[in-house]
Amino acid sequence: MESGLEGQMSTHRHEEDESLMEMGSGRFGCSHYRRRCKIRAPCCDEIFDCRHCHNEAKNALEVDPLTRHDVPRHEIKRVICSLCGTEQDVQQNCIHCGVCMGQYFCSKCKFFDDDVSKQIYHCNKCGICRTGGEENFFHCDKCGCCYSTALKDSHNCVERAMHHNCPVCFEYLFDTTTDITVLHCGHTIHLECLKEMERHFQYSCPVCSKSYCDMSHVWEKLDQEVALTPMPSMFENKMVWILCNDCGETSEVNFHIVAHKCLKCNSYNTRQTRGGPASCSSRIEEMMR
Repeated sequence: MESGLEGQMSTHRHEEDESLMEMGSGRFGCSHYRRRCKIRAPCCDEIFDCRHCHNEAKNALEVDPLTRHDVPRHEIKRVICSLCGTEQDVQQNCIHCGVCMGQYFCSKCKFFDDDVSKQIYHCNKCGICRTGGEENFFHCDKCGCCYSTALKDSHNCVERAMHHNCPVCFEYLFDTTTDITVLHCGHTIHLECLKEMERHFQYSCPVCSKSYCDMSHVWEKLDQEVALTPMPSMFENKMVWILCNDCGETSEVNFHIVAHKCLKCNSYNTRQTRGGPASCSSRIEEMMR
């Protein structure tokens, strides 16, 4: 008889726990996260929906540059329940109403999120929480960041590859909330920034200038244009030195107004280093149009 009663009580408690997990889920939060709590920023003692809301407000153009700052995420100590308004130490369940303030909770990052579809996990080596599922990523010790397992044996290592700003929009990449891609050269960039570059016919890494996609069809078009554009007699035997951005080889080649071809890898992604007038760098862009 007692075991049956205990079973009923256990089931009832389980149902209560489930209801508290779901109560208000998806109805609170901000544009960055769905969560049922706010944070008190330890740096300025003000209340915000999340650290991104704080950073956007405290780094806005109208704010005095001398007072701009980011919240130190690991130093957050107090949160405010969105349902009952109780301020408390960082924890997953509210001490007053018992509601779950985030179905995903990381005590190390002081991070809450109700959107578990993101497959959030904490990487101890990165020191932060990431999205996409732990089984789908590995941490590269040399690059100092997490990459897709598809890149485990094929990416070029660049020390601290994501510990810098995006070379296009200048947002810090290591803890960005938007998608990142790794170029063949190993440098990292926002995926949307890369697409924006492509819309403007830019196909070389903005950090090292190496081509990040197959450009062979463009080089073939440039071969044809060079052949169809004879140089005046005064430049027929003019020689210049070039550096190839793709393979790093230096070559001495015939000067041409259209472009200069690397003798080692046949790339036209080159720059003239010495020897005469610079060639027209806009030709590659025109070939991509």
